[in-house]
Amino acid sequence: MIIVVDMAMEQRVKKNGQINQTSDAADASGLLGILDRVFNVFEKLGEGFWGKQKRLKELRERLVEERFHLAVLGQFKRGKSTLLNAFLGEPFLPTSVVPLTSIPTLLYGGSKRCVRISFQDGRSSEFSDLSSEQASEILSNYATEERNPANKLGVAKVEVEHPSSSLSRGVVMIDTPGIGSTLLHNTEATLNFLPHCDAALFVVSADPPITEVEVEFLKAVRGKVIRLFFVMNKIDYLTEAEKNSAVGYLRKVVREQAGFNGQEPIFCVSARAALQAKLKGTPALWQESGMAQLQASLLDFLAAEKTRTLQLALARKALDVLADAVMRIRLQCHSLRLPLDDLEKRIQIFDAKVREVERERIIVGDLLTGDRKRVTGFLEKQAEELRQKARNHLQEIVTNALEITEEVKAIERSAHDRLAEEIPVFFEGELRSFSNAVELRIQETLRSYQDRADDLIEIVRRSAAELFDVSYHAPDSSGAFARTYEPYWVTHNWDAFIGSIPEGLKDRFLPAGIRQRQIRNRLSKDIEALVVHNVENIRWATLQNLDQSFRRFASELDERLKDTMEATRGAIESAYLRRQQRAETVEPEIDRLKALEGQLDGAERMLVKFVASINKEAISQ
Repeated sequence: MIIVVDMAMEQRVKKNGQINQTSDAADASGLLGILDRVFNVFEKLGEGFWGKQKRLKELRERLVEERFHLAVLGQFKRGKSTLLNAFLGEPFLPTSVVPLTSIPTLLYGGSKRCVRISFQDGRSSEFSDLSSEQASEILSNYATEERNPANKLGVAKVEVEHPSSSLSRGVVMIDTPGIGSTLLHNTEATLNFLPHCDAALFVVSADPPITEVEVEFLKAVRGKVIRLFFVMNKIDYLTEAEKNSAVGYLRKVVREQAGFNGQEPIFCVSARAALQAKLKGTPALWQESGMAQLQASLLDFLAAEKTRTLQLALARKALDVLADAVMRIRLQCHSLRLPLDDLEKRIQIFDAKVREVERERIIVGDLLTGDRKRVTGFLEKQAEELRQKARNHLQEIVTNALEITEEVKAIERSAHDRLAEEIPVFFEGELRSFSNAVELRIQETLRSYQDRADDLIEIVRRSAAELFDVSYHAPDSSGAFARTYEPYWVTHNWDAFIGSIPEGLKDRFLPAGIRQRQIRNRLSKDIEALVVHNVENIRWATLQNLDQSFRRFASELDERLKDTMEATRGAIESAYLRRQQRAETVEPEIDRLKALEGQLDGAERMLVKFVASINKEAISQ
């Protein structure tokens, strides 16, 4: 089961647009207020600053929509669903049956309870304005092994809206089942998901504190999440001495058998008591259940930690936008003061430099296209290696199945069963290494192009600054082309079906050795078909990601260069046009621009102070 917490920010800014000085400088509302203040200045500067307004809006949206992703893991019957229900405040999720691991259930905030079912064939069904009991019944029908065994209904995803206060700020919870109740390939799917999470909770209970299955899973989890925390549930069944003993035992096993350092936080809770506290509206019982400490010490702290990191990054990007805007204002002011013929000569020199940069941009685009083909070739090579690895592995499975089956009639059936069991496990495991290899190659390839793009952008700005004798700021563009990821849960329908091929009449009279050879030949053809189909599923999905990465990078490269050239050229040209048309209004316009520049200078000082406060807070913690 996965909890995704969205730390949506609510603006707390006075109506007159000034920053609320009583709020903490490192609070998100402070940054939102500064961004809004700058946005208002850009509006006054007019259409030439529409691009700056768009950039600030994007930064603001990233701040407001930031999410904190926390995976909640553990074995079936440890109380994970009850834990989630305690957060929701009602017995919403089914707890008496084993959930289907292949069906993710996403819970969003909403004014009413609503359930949307997406099917693998593209259909969808929506159930709106439900009671808690109705919604829980629908979830049981579609997302549990009891009502939908082996996912015979072909459900791809379940989405739920719920009016819980835990979801009111944009929280999204993704509920998946526990280990020990799942197929092995679904455990692999969980491990593939974990690197996209910010942290993970591992839920255990005192009956017993930890099992061998959980230890093995923890070994696989180690290194896949940045932070791991433990929750010992059902402590209401223990005395204080028993609780201390169970915690000590858990810490020892985690250190000695699972390979952790043994210092990971362990929260002791009673999810059952916490749910009752929510239902009865008993704050004291909520405190006693341990959930208050879990929520305050874990969710709030980690969310704040991640939010600080995001705020710092966005504040620095906002400083870059500000610096670029101030440079543009200074370009306009300086251009307004130049004699008209002098201004025309400088524009000609600047335009020549822009043409040079444009030619270089075309060259970079051609090189990027070539490298895209080379990365695609690398992907195809990886796919062929995976095909060969899969052939060898599955042939070995068949050989082993034939050797241990003495009855000739049962040979083919036994081999089919072993292949059907092994294929999802094998390909789910290979998916991660295949995707990671291609992703690493993409990152390595695009990194050098980011440096070249930075150089071209700096050439434009530096040329304008030198021509018009104004200072310029070279923005820190690290991450400008970085790929951003939303945690996802992808389920794959690995093809493990082999059609039954009946023996011909003459097969029955052939010697056992010949019959076995024919069975091997049929199985080899089946294996080849399965290998080609399943590897193609991986190859095609990865190829789509590759193409999207290069298209997005090329598009952003063109957009950044175009924006830089147009914004810089636009600042000079607007001054030139004003000089041509209304020379007598130059001084008032300069005064207006200088006043707005002063406002941006003030916002810049606030941003610098904001960044310093975040750095200081991070150091203190």
